[in-house]
Amino acid sequence: MAGCARGSARAVLAFLMAPALVALLVAPARGRGGRGHGDWGAAELLPPRENAALVARFVTNVCDWGALATISTQEGVRGRPFADVLSLSDGPPAKGSGVPYFYLSPLQQSVGNLKENPYATLTMSLAETSFCRKYGFDPQSPLCAHIILSGTVIKVSEAEMDVAKNSLFIRHPEMKTWPSSHNWFFAKLNITNIWVLDYFGGPKIVTPEEYYNATFQ
Repeated sequence: MAGCARGSARAVLAFLMAPALVALLVAPARGRGGRGHGDWGAAELLPPRENAALVARFVTNVCDWGALATISTQEGVRGRPFADVLSLSDGPPAKGSGVPYFYLSPLQQSVGNLKENPYATLTMSLAETSFCRKYGFDPQSPLCAHIILSGTVIKVSEAEMDVAKNSLFIRHPEMKTWPSSHNWFFAKLNITNIWVLDYFGGPKIVTPEEYYNATFQ
C-alpha cells in the first residue's frame, strides 16, 4: 500500500510540474545578463540574404557563444580536431566590431591546443536565438543561418585590452567574478576566411575586408 501511495504522489507531482517543464524547454533563448539581445524573433531584423557580409556580421553580433575547433594536443587524440563551446562577444548589441573576443584561461584544453597551433575555426548559429525555433528551422538547415570563421587566436594587445574587456563584460557580466587564480586573459580570432550558410546552394564566401566594411546597424 505504501508503494502505491508513493507512486500516486509521484504521478501527481509529475502532472503538476509538466507545464513548468514545457515552458522552460520552449522558452526563447535570451542573451546573458538579461539584456535580451539573443532574442531575435522578427524576420525583418535579419539583413537581406543577398548581402552575405552583413549576414555574417549580424550573426557574429547576436551570438553570445560559439563552437571553437582547434587541433588537439591531448594524448590519445593528438593531432585530431577538438571542439569546445566558448563564450564570446564582438561588442554591445547592434554595435559590434565584428571581432570575436574571448576570455580564456591556460587551464582550458583549447588554450593548450592553441599554444602549440594557433589556427582555429569558429562556428556561430542563429539556432542560439529564438529565430530558428519560431520559424521551424532545424539547426542544420541552411535557413537557420550560421557562419564559419577561420583564422588564428591571439592575445589582444594592450591598446585593445579595454575594447575586449568592455565587449565581453557587457554581454557576460558573470566573467567579472571568475577566479583570478585561473589567470584569465583576453584573446580574439584574427579572421582570415569566412563562410556564410543562410540559404540552399552551398556556402557563400566572404572576405575579411568585405566583412569588416559591412555597414552594421
